[in-house]
This record gives sequence, C-alpha cells and structure tokens, in this order.
Amino acid sequence: MGLFNKKEGGLMDVIRCDEQEYLIWKWRPAGAELKSTKKENAIRYGSSLRVKDGEVAVFVYKQNDGTMEDFIVGPYDDTIKTANFPILTSIVGLGFGGSSPFQAEVYYINLSGVVQIRFGVPFFDVFDPRFLDFAVPMSVRGTITFNITDYKAFIKLHRLINFDLEDFKKQVKDAVIRYVKGVVTNIPQDNGIPVLQMERKILEVNDIVTQFLKSRLESDFGVNMKAIDISAIEPDKESDGYSELRKITAEQQMKTIEMQSEVNLKNLQDSQRINAKNMEETLRIQREEAQRAQKLQSEQTFIGAHSINQQTEVLKQAANNLGQMGSMDLGNGNNGGGGMNPAAMMTGMAMGGAMGGQMAGMMNNMGQQMQQAMQQQSPQQQQMTPPPMPGAANILYMVSVNGQQFGPFNMQQLQQMVQNGQLTVQTYVWKQGMANWELAGNVQELASLFGAVPPPMPPAPPTPPMP
Repeated sequence: MGLFNKKEGGLMDVIRCDEQEYLIWKWRPAGAELKSTKKENAIRYGSSLRVKDGEVAVFVYKQNDGTMEDFIVGPYDDTIKTANFPILTSIVGLGFGGSSPFQAEVYYINLSGVVQIRFGVPFFDVFDPRFLDFAVPMSVRGTITFNITDYKAFIKLHRLINFDLEDFKKQVKDAVIRYVKGVVTNIPQDNGIPVLQMERKILEVNDIVTQFLKSRLESDFGVNMKAIDISAIEPDKESDGYSELRKITAEQQMKTIEMQSEVNLKNLQDSQRINAKNMEETLRIQREEAQRAQKLQSEQTFIGAHSINQQTEVLKQAANNLGQMGSMDLGNGNNGGGGMNPAAMMTGMAMGGAMGGQMAGMMNNMGQQMQQAMQQQSPQQQQMTPPPMPGAANILYMVSVNGQQFGPFNMQQLQQMVQNGQLTVQTYVWKQGMANWELAGNVQELASLFGAVPPPMPPAPPTPPMP
C-alpha cells in the first residue's frame, strides 16, 4: 500500500504490519514478491513507518563495516526523514539525492502475541529405583505456551529473512518432547516419587518439568516460556512391568502395614502395662499416706489417755514410797529403829493428798484435752475411731473433789484412785443415767473397789507421861 506525494512526484510507501496472528513478519513494498528483485527491500525517503503497541520493527541494512540492525519499539507513527529518524542518517546518502530509494529489510516482531504448541511423548520406559527389574512404559501429553520478550536475543539465534513459524514451532516441539522425556525418566530417582504414583502426582511432575524447561527454551530458542501444562501422565497398564511392579509394591505395602500394626499394638500394650504399674504405685502411695494419716490421728486422739496411764504409774509408785515413810526410822530413836513413825505418816499423808490433788487435776486436764481432740476430728475421722469395747471397764464416772468435778474416769482409773486414797466411799460420783450425785460407797457397782481397802486406823492411845 502506498501514498501519493505530489511534492516528490511519486508513490510513497507506508511501512506497517496488518497481520492478525504472527510471530515474525517481513514487510515488502506493495506488489513486490519474495526474493523477486532488490525492490522488495527498497524504501523511499519520506515513507511512513507505523509500529503498533506490542510490536517492534527491526531495520536490517548493510554498511561498509557489515550488517547493521536498528529497532523501533511501538507505538510509533511518522515519516522517514533524517531529521526525525536519526538511524537512517547513514543509510540515506548523497548519492541518492535525498529522495531515491535505499535498501533495508524490515521485520515486525510480535511481543504481545503468544504461541501455543501441543505435544505428546510416546511410551518410554521409567524405572522405580527400588525395583530396577521392572520397566513401566509411560506416556506424557500436554501443551506449552511461549512468547518473545527479549527480541535482541531472539534475533541473534535466528535468521529473520528465512524465518518460518511452522518450522520454528516444530523445532520447539521436538525440544520439548526431548526435555520432558528426560525429566520424567529421572523423577523417581531424583525426586522420590514412585512410578505408580506419578499419575496422581501430576501437579508435582508439572512443576518439576516447568523449572527445567524455562531456562532451556530461553537459551536455545530465545523465547519466554509462559507455561507448560501436562494434561496426562499415563503408564501402560497392560504391560508386564506395570503388573509386576504393582504386585510387588502391593505385597510390600501389606507387609509394611502389618509391621506397623504390630509396632502399634506393642506400643499400646507397653503403654497399658506402664499405666497399670503407675496406677498401682499411685494407689500404694495413697494407701500408705492414708494409713500414716490415720495412725497420726489415732496417736493424737489417744495421747491424753496414754499420758494419764504413764503419770498414774509414776504417782502410784510415789504413793507407795510415801506409805513406807511411816515405818522408816528418821534417826531420833523414838521408834526403836523399826516402829511406826507418826510424824512420817502424817507427812506422807499430806504429800499423798497433794499428789492426789495433782493427779486429779492432771486427769481432768487430760480428759478435757481428749474431749477437744475428739471434737476437732472430722466426721470421717470420727467414723474411723472404733467404739469402746463392751463391759464394766468402759463405764465412765465423774468425780467431785473439793466442789469441782473431774473426769470422766473408767473403772480401772477409779480403782487406781481408790488405791491411792484419792477416791473414798465419801467421795461424790455421777455417771450418765443417775439423777443426782451419790457417795461412791452407795453405788453398788463401785462397792467392789472398796472391798480390799482397810477401814481407817483407830486413834492412837495417849502417850503415858514420862516418869
């Protein structure tokens, strides 16, 4: 297509690309055919150059020092003049008078378009590294999409004048098939994906192939791989290798499951045994702690009674010693060295009375402490304390001494008090069930306590006067 320029008196060319789908396209003047004459590369000074957005126009021309290339990236729309097209300064010489045609090849490269190629890799053998005796035939199908971004690198790898897109696509397809086959063959060894699982792990395989192919296509063909989509990875399921590998892997998987089940069962049994042992030890410790606590509580509960028994024995021994003081020779010779000493007897009785009062107070304090201890016990501890044994020894009496009540005392303690002279027939006593206080001598069940006690000593005869 051309424009008529009246000033120049001839037809002016419009250099542009009207192709809808292309990767590389060579411009020729209107009516010029491929390799017809030099006119196909003749460009008139003053012609228009139009480059759309997403395109780049490449001017290839010869100078004395060799072939030169200039690039005009779109969008661009203007006439070809030295003033506004500096790269043509060296092309348009004085020999052409500033208006004669000059020689230059013009190529358009599509930077926005993409090329998509379908590919299929026929069956090839893939081996599982664990079972190298079984080859599984595998096929791969998919598409690859690429475009041109680095046009300078692309031009270095390809002669634009002889560029044929179909031939170029075939070259790329053959390379992709070769690359995919090499990558997929080594995936089981290099990436640990079993052969029989590659079909369902197609996304992982696709990522591995993408990483490998991208740099190779850039370096080998100067194109940018936008995507590769592996649509199918298909093993030959009718092959002997596939059947044998499937059989042996199924058996191995079954054995692995059985071994894992045995390990899990053993771990469960060990855990149960350890838990049972820990539970037994925990119960043993809790039982010992409960027994220790019960023992301590019992000791605290009955410590008062134990102290009374111990101190009663001490006072009893002291009373016996005091009783012997009446027959002791105090050294004045009045009793002939073996007779009764009234002064010593009175002293012993006085001390015995004092000791009796001390013992009664001690028993009263201990009894009160025991009652407080019993009141402080929890209901559970009170239930753990056994009831007293049945019998007369467990009958408790309160004792009135000098207008104060003491006790309660059991029969054994009352007998000790009778023997020590602290409880007599004239001492008032009371137990649960009695309406009033009664003299101990009038209580029938206490009569046995006084049977072995001699009556009071008769008064001593007056001492005759000294001659």
